[in-house]
Amino acid sequence: MNDSPRMTPTDWGPFGRPLFNDPSSKALSRVGVVDVGSNSVRLVVFDGAARSPAYFYNEKIMCALGEGLGETGQLSPEGRRRALSALRRFQKLADGLGIQPLTTVATAAVREASDGPDFVTEVARETGLKIHVIDGQEEARLSAQGVLLGWPGSYGLVCDIGGSSMELAEIGGGQVGKCVTSALGPLKLRNMKGGKKARKQFIKDTVAQLAETMGQQRNRLFLVGGSWRAIARIDMHRRGYPLHVLHEYRMTSKAIDATIRHTNESDPTELRQKCGVSSNRMALVPYACEVLKEVVRTFRPHDIAVSSYGIREGMLYEQMPQKLRDRDPLIESCYFAENKDARLPGFGKSLYHFILPLFSSAPLERKRLIKAACLLHDVSWRAHPDYRAEVCFDNATRANLGGLKHSERVFLGLALLHRYKNSRAGTSFEPIFGLIDEKSQKQAEILGKAMRFGAMMWLQAEQPLGQLKWKPKLKELTLVLSNDAAPLFGEVAAARFRSLAMSLEAETEVRIKG
Repeated sequence: MNDSPRMTPTDWGPFGRPLFNDPSSKALSRVGVVDVGSNSVRLVVFDGAARSPAYFYNEKIMCALGEGLGETGQLSPEGRRRALSALRRFQKLADGLGIQPLTTVATAAVREASDGPDFVTEVARETGLKIHVIDGQEEARLSAQGVLLGWPGSYGLVCDIGGSSMELAEIGGGQVGKCVTSALGPLKLRNMKGGKKARKQFIKDTVAQLAETMGQQRNRLFLVGGSWRAIARIDMHRRGYPLHVLHEYRMTSKAIDATIRHTNESDPTELRQKCGVSSNRMALVPYACEVLKEVVRTFRPHDIAVSSYGIREGMLYEQMPQKLRDRDPLIESCYFAENKDARLPGFGKSLYHFILPLFSSAPLERKRLIKAACLLHDVSWRAHPDYRAEVCFDNATRANLGGLKHSERVFLGLALLHRYKNSRAGTSFEPIFGLIDEKSQKQAEILGKAMRFGAMMWLQAEQPLGQLKWKPKLKELTLVLSNDAAPLFGEVAAARFRSLAMSLEAETEVRIKG
């Protein structure tokens, strides 16, 4: 696979075909990727907005192909049997979904095992799938590109842990820098000779060697991989964190130390049931904890973020033209959702410009969320009216949206909740509201009520709705309407305008221009 996305027509890497023929494309044709890892075999089918692809289908089988690899040098016989069965199923599913060809990559276990080539041949013979075995540095690079798909322009260190290996890659300014691989996979560590003392020394020595190669990495640490996500689930449980979304979940070094202690002191069966972690994964968590503790101690990142995006997403990013990479994944996803589900696609842009005077002094980061909210303001109209506000909040906070911090998810969700409901009191989501401060909650309410009113002035998608004028110091809110639009300002619209004014604590005026 080339480092550059500008591949020749005959060199499209594992996909074997171009995924983004049109640089201005907003949609991604359905594509299936299979990741044959040391611990799990997973099928993901991507669909939707090209810059922020949706997960049309996602299935994982814990096969433990790398179990015992350190002692025998071969793949686990039981793991091979389960992996082959999973791949047969995935190929059958792909046939039913009309996805051809499935793109299949294998990582540490298959590339290191003496019988890896034989397994690749067996899979091709039994399923027709061609497995592309990638080396450790390529695995690190693709995982880092997956992080860039969700966090364009991020700086930091990507740490991807699998069953048999752990990779590090630096990212900065939208580019991947140094990459390195190691043998710090939990499956290997679990069966290491010499017991806990030898294992801890091996981890310490290996991380020190990685640090020599990577140099100082004091920015954000991005955690990729199932074992890291399991630790994050435990951290959420320990903290009583109300939003159970792993992507963009943040932890500190102190929180990780506390969670590792909590894990060591807890009953594993009881803990995994409370946290929703599988028994196979939970068995590896103590070894992953030892690795993470040393990585954090050595690199001392300023904060730590969990990424649900990794090698599979990195393979998509590999082929993206730079113009597509440069787009905002959140806004692209919202455009796609509006075009697919809104009653009047394109109206979100008009709504955004109509209400923007209320937020003229807002920073760009907030205006980005305001634009996203306007694009999403009508995509849940099919929900029952009694539950529409809650459905909007749930969709925004839990949807697979890239480029969103948890606090931004809550702000966006609250704004959309207020698009359909004046009060946020009494909903089942109240514990989540506390993830943003009261000022942000109030701003989300104003945004929601502005959209609620603006949606009443429904004309053609590109037709001006009128004009809002806002003088924050004088607390004066003015609505200017043309003669043509004046009939739209009926009783319900007037009531919503007053509700918006109350949230702004403003006096109102309505002008009709001839």
